[in-house]
Amino acid sequence: MPKNPQRPTQIKLPRKPSPWMVLLAIVIGLTIVSSALAPNQNQQKTEEIPISTLLQNFQEGKYAKIEIRGEEITATPLDDKSTKQVSIKTSSDSAADLGLYSSPATEVVNISTEKQTFWLSLLGDILPFVIIVGIIVFLMSRMSKNSGGPFSFGQSKAKTFDRRKKKTKFSDVAGAQEAKEDLEEVVDFLKNPKKYTKMGAKIPRGVLLVGSPGTGKTLLARAVAGEANVPFMSISGSEFVEMFVGVGASRVRDLFNKAKKAAPSIIFIDEIDAVGRQRGGGGMSGGHDEREQTLNQILTEMDGFENNTNVIVMAATNRPDVLDKALLRPGRFDRRVVLDSPDMKARKEILEVHSKNKPLSKKVDLEQISKITVGFSGADLENLMNEAAILVAKENRKTITQEDISKSVEKVTLGRERKSIAMTPEARQKTAYHETGHAMMAYLLPHTDTVHKLSIISRGMALGVTWTMPEEDRYSISKDKFLDDICMLLGGYAAEEIIYGQHETGVSDDLKQATRKARSMATRYGMAPELGPVSFADTEDHAGYESFGVKNISEEYAQKIDEFVQKTTEDCLKKTIDTLQKHKKLLLEIGKKLLEVETLNKEEFEAFFPKKKKVVKKKETKTTSPKKKN
Repeated sequence: MPKNPQRPTQIKLPRKPSPWMVLLAIVIGLTIVSSALAPNQNQQKTEEIPISTLLQNFQEGKYAKIEIRGEEITATPLDDKSTKQVSIKTSSDSAADLGLYSSPATEVVNISTEKQTFWLSLLGDILPFVIIVGIIVFLMSRMSKNSGGPFSFGQSKAKTFDRRKKKTKFSDVAGAQEAKEDLEEVVDFLKNPKKYTKMGAKIPRGVLLVGSPGTGKTLLARAVAGEANVPFMSISGSEFVEMFVGVGASRVRDLFNKAKKAAPSIIFIDEIDAVGRQRGGGGMSGGHDEREQTLNQILTEMDGFENNTNVIVMAATNRPDVLDKALLRPGRFDRRVVLDSPDMKARKEILEVHSKNKPLSKKVDLEQISKITVGFSGADLENLMNEAAILVAKENRKTITQEDISKSVEKVTLGRERKSIAMTPEARQKTAYHETGHAMMAYLLPHTDTVHKLSIISRGMALGVTWTMPEEDRYSISKDKFLDDICMLLGGYAAEEIIYGQHETGVSDDLKQATRKARSMATRYGMAPELGPVSFADTEDHAGYESFGVKNISEEYAQKIDEFVQKTTEDCLKKTIDTLQKHKKLLLEIGKKLLEVETLNKEEFEAFFPKKKKVVKKKETKTTSPKKKN
């Protein structure tokens, strides 16, 4: 391709008038209207007469009122319908010299001795209008200061990235190999559109990036623009909608017009679910609100591209289930690119990318870090390396060690240590046995995650923590794992019951998580024999809106679900108590040691168990199904 490809001819639009010229025109117009209307208000015709005639009429009592303004004397006849009479006196004559004084028949008023200038009178007429217009302009400019001026509500707020600056490439995106392969075709479309049009293929109109927060959707969109070397216009879905009706639709039109003029180009709409939710909202919103007008305009623009317009719309969301079906049909967002949380290999690559400009010790093993960061997104891993660098800089050291990164993993996962909290000896003892109960159940049951650390040092909102992590990436969860996880969550509850005969409020979060897992088994995964292979998850939420009193499930099924949740948690608690009662001596021994040292790592904890009786964890079967949040 030539280095300087010919750009399409730019259409010169008529120059828009300056906002201040518009303001000046408004002020002048209001002044003319005010001047035209002012003389019509209670004005009588005047007749100029000699001063001698005016004095004679005054002596005869023909006036009701006489007003003296400087050298001008205005007399109002007794008859209000008669013409006013005006005379001019000399500057040296006063009212007393002329014999003008108040009487029962005539009122003499000396209004002013200075003559008001024309400009002062004009200022008094237009000043209120200037103040009002100034306030309006100030408010409009404050509300639209990022739009280019006080009269640019309908202009797009999209940011266009400068292609002369450093570009993002696919090489800057670690992991997400399948997603990059899908987007490489889009890049080829933008670089060589004729290659596809000759074969009768149509350039895709839209690409929807779907993934959990932090998986790199925005980064991939910028990489596409960098690889294709085309203008990249980025905007958030929430930036379309304003308090004024019609502004969102106007901004959509302006954005697409700019993209067409700069074609080939890319429009990137982040968090498109802000404007792309299903219309109607389950009865919660009307059919003509601002958000729906904006969505309708997006649909029209995407389906109204000319055949020779090389513009691709990319959008990102982590809630594809709430998007309007019209957005997802062929001809609009033709492709859907899914970004999952990275696997162990991808996590190592991401860690290598984010450690390039950081002084790592030669002994740092990023592969080991990738093994203990299962479930971390790309953004989580970036934050992890940043926290390690902050820790080293705070301690005035020059290299980041393996221990620094491990501490950062704990800080990101569990929260910062709060050693300042002073617990009573009794509270520390109960916390030690509580955490030991969790850890022992995690070790003794075959389907639970591996214990990495247990501690009675307060972190976040918890008085103590038991940190378990899976040894490998997991893509599906069995019923046995659900039940073992519930037993592990109830380990603290059971340990307190065994040793103290009662439990305290610290078990509340454990009970909440255990109940949630049991309910998910019944309502989402069909693991309740009493209910059969039925899922109730789709009735819990409609297009992102709560159902506000709508009855989603019958009372009969609701009772069966409650009975299943109660029976499951009770059975798991009985199993947990029996298991810990069987190993009560070991429970007391580990709890006493934890009380002394405050923290036990994986090796120190597993040393309490006989090697020949060590439980071998059963690995979950990997499937090709998408990852699910539980």
